Amino acid sequence: MTVTVLSNENPRPGAADLRVRVDASAQRPRAGQFAHIACGDALLLRRPISLCDCDEEAGVWRFVFEYKGPGTRYLAARKPGDTLDLLGPLGRGFTCEPEGPPTLLAGGGIGVPPLLLAARRLTGAAHAVLGFRAAPLAVLTDELASLCARTAFCSDDGSLGTREFTDAVVRRLLAETAYARVLACGPRPMLRAVAEAARAAGVPCEVSLEERMACGVGACLACACRVGREAGETFRRVCLDGPVFDAETVVW
Repeated sequence: MTVTVLSNENPRPGAADLRVRVDASAQRPRAGQFAHIACGDALLLRRPISLCDCDEEAGVWRFVFEYKGPGTRYLAARKPGDTLDLLGPLGRGFTCEPEGPPTLLAGGGIGVPPLLLAARRLTGAAHAVLGFRAAPLAVLTDELASLCARTAFCSDDGSLGTREFTDAVVRRLLAETAYARVLACGPRPMLRAVAEAARAAGVPCEVSLEERMACGVGACLACACRVGREAGETFRRVCLDGPVFDAETVVW
């Protein structure tokens, strides 16, 4: 579908906060799903960008992402009134059930944005652990703190919150509180460590995996990842079967 850029700001250097107007018939996105966005005539492949937030009544989708390569730089340079060709929402999202025990959100770096929509869907029944390399690289901290009943920050250099890794804080909170599940998004080493912490605590965990994608709809198999356990290993497509997977099925 064709969407119109409403705003495009820089929450910090190297990151963009893009909001677009979507058609009224657009499907309601789940937290953890993504959009596949065309990046001009010069680039053949679309770029997968996770949904950060949405306003269904206003018909607005929001994406917060780092720009490094030509595709994301193209998106970061769009101005209000520009149009984009967007496919979405795509993929399998997080389980967000606001009833019962709280859900623990664990985010690292630019993996934090999809957790904002998860926190909104959980309507206050969420705690969050947000880790960054340093305070100047943090995004969405105030917004997530406003949506979560409890929020803990940590950083590699101690400039934001405590000086420790995200999984260390996750282990501490898992020992203090009975959570329904853990939802995690961030660098793969962090996801693996968080998954191990959740498994040790006996708490279900879902992780959002990131792989290079081409078609975005499961046809090209470029984003295959290994999953499986007792029944043997197999491959699943991150774009279609994920990007969110049960952490117990991921072959790390």
